[in-house]
Amino acid sequence: MRRPPHPPRRSFAFLWGGSAVLLVAAAAAAPSLATLVPACPLKTLTGIPCPGCGSTRALLALARFAPLEAFAHYPLAAAGWTLFVAGGVVAAAAAAAGRPLAGPRRMPAWLKVLLAALLAANWIWNLTQGV
Repeated sequence: MRRPPHPPRRSFAFLWGGSAVLLVAAAAAAPSLATLVPACPLKTLTGIPCPGCGSTRALLALARFAPLEAFAHYPLAAAGWTLFVAGGVVAAAAAAAGRPLAGPRRMPAWLKVLLAALLAANWIWNLTQGV
């Protein structure tokens, strides 16, 4: 049986890196693409922002290379997009250098609780900022 030319983890690293590069390259088209994003149904119906409200504005601010504005709109989404791009570039560079990419691990319970607390804190931020 023949082995694939790139182990799956290495292929994933290149896919992640390519996605990160495409995301940065598409930054100029972000304002046009944002018009295609529908309004938040929860906020439209109730006036209360959902936990994700503000993430599009954060992405648009990052596309304009305004990270402070992005973090002001939606800190958690801005951090997530930034980590996605940085992680993709690092993973692709490591794969190109022949370094192994660590495989997925089970998320420990404390990390799940921390992520849930960050999401709740970010939602409270949205509510207090009138997003």
